[in-house]
Amino acid sequence: MSQNRFDKSRLPSRHVTEGPARAPHRSYFYAMGISEEEIHQPWVGVATCWNEAAPCNIALNRQAQAVKHGVKMGQGTPREFTTITVTDGIAMGHEGMRSSLASREAIADTVELTMRGHCYDALVGLAGCDKSLPGMMMAMVRLNTPSVFIYGGSILPGRLDGRDVTVQDVFEAVGQHQAGNYSDAQLAILERVACPSAGACGGQFTANTMACVSEAIGLALPNSSGAPAPYESRDQYCEASGVAVMQLIERNIRARDIVTRKSLENAARVVACTGGSTNAGLHLPAIAHEAGIDFDLMDVCDIFRDTPYFVDLKPGGKYVAKDLYESGGVPVVMNELRRAGLVHEDCMTVTGRSIGEELDRVEREADGRVIHPVTAPITQTGGVVGLKGNLAPEGAIVKVAGMSEEEQVFSGPARVFESEEEAFAAVKAREYNDGEVIVIRNEGPAGGPGMREMLATTAAISGQGRGKKVALITDGRFSGATRGFCVGHVGPEAAHGGPIALLRDGDVITINALSGSLSVDLPDEELARRKEAWSGPRKTIYASGALWKYAQQVGSTRLGAVTHPGARDEEHVYMDL
Repeated sequence: MSQNRFDKSRLPSRHVTEGPARAPHRSYFYAMGISEEEIHQPWVGVATCWNEAAPCNIALNRQAQAVKHGVKMGQGTPREFTTITVTDGIAMGHEGMRSSLASREAIADTVELTMRGHCYDALVGLAGCDKSLPGMMMAMVRLNTPSVFIYGGSILPGRLDGRDVTVQDVFEAVGQHQAGNYSDAQLAILERVACPSAGACGGQFTANTMACVSEAIGLALPNSSGAPAPYESRDQYCEASGVAVMQLIERNIRARDIVTRKSLENAARVVACTGGSTNAGLHLPAIAHEAGIDFDLMDVCDIFRDTPYFVDLKPGGKYVAKDLYESGGVPVVMNELRRAGLVHEDCMTVTGRSIGEELDRVEREADGRVIHPVTAPITQTGGVVGLKGNLAPEGAIVKVAGMSEEEQVFSGPARVFESEEEAFAAVKAREYNDGEVIVIRNEGPAGGPGMREMLATTAAISGQGRGKKVALITDGRFSGATRGFCVGHVGPEAAHGGPIALLRDGDVITINALSGSLSVDLPDEELARRKEAWSGPRKTIYASGALWKYAQQVGSTRLGAVTHPGARDEEHVYMDL
């Protein structure tokens, strides 16, 4: 390959590598063993979320080395750097969960700052856990650099008593233990075998949902999201991603050439048909915001509503990411969607080819076990549904994958809790009744602060065998591992004076996922009276630091809970400075 395939005079790295005035900068590069030839090549940021917090991220540093090798093969100069992650499985069920969603913004911000500060020309981003995936993709779109995303891969399932088990089973076993149906010894065995390798949670929880999104949206190489973290084939995908980003630089294909309204719709289709996490309803609008595209929670839910659910994955179904990969992965899933006319085929991908051209290369068929044919779906509508009504004027979201139609309508008196801890304590003590709608408020992005996930509470209810006997609504979030009739993202949140702040015990709430409604049986006049008497948002203990700052800046859940004006207001493009 010829060196002159790249015009350095048009790349950001010229600001730190070219001309006599940059001799001091080059002296730093020589100090790190970088050659003269490498200094004058395009520079590629290889950003990872590696840390020792959890298995999701532990393999990313090894994978980054393979990416760097691929960049070098393509005549680029890779520079590895790391950013933070907050791993939800560790943060779940206590104060640490407040840091999770805020970490998405911190990841995007720190990757942006590192790229800007060092004038890198392109970005390959590796992420392993929940918020780090959208955070990394948001940085790519914000910077509008040539970019390739690669997922660190899922964890292998554990085995116990002849069946696959995941961390979801451990959370639910805690509920069974509290109910006296699971012994200390059984719990001790389960916790030791549930997570046997590196990688992110294996079901179609948030990490794997957003990994599928990375392929469907076009920012990741086809089928790259599927291989479990321990598989050596991950290194081949990583190397290929390094090669691919060099081709994107050469062709000047940037992140916003790939992330468009149509590609966001493709991504939402894949979330729906795989029964993916409700958190996609938060992250897809946030990615759209970075590109200046209007695509909010209800736009996502409109797509969810008319997309068949045909991929049988946990938590609503039977299988895990490894099974999906072995069945052909996202390409086979998207090929089924294409057969139903549900894919925009002209969207560009990081291969330089369109989604349609990539799907033309798919040879495998739906296996009828993990991936059902689109003509014979598990259910006719998507696994996630949007709701609106007088209790959620800005919308809410509920996951119905695996639920029958009868289970998708629920009406009952409210049992109101002011925080997750208050609700969890009541559930643990069984201080709730069948037929009630449990309301957890003050857990939105600003009010929490941090919009925590409610997995501990929902898993405890499920573990007590009462997952189908109560419903739950919150202005917070749910984990992708949540089961049961659980409504999240209720907006406006309580801290912003939404109707959820005005509820009282006994108010009759109706959730209808079939009609897409969430309402409380109160006249508008009564809601207005209560709003007039409302004393304002609950005071929190977070009066300084990162969580305070996040609470001041964060916007509506409907728009992705973002903290800055987005591409619509920008007056420059980083790549063109």
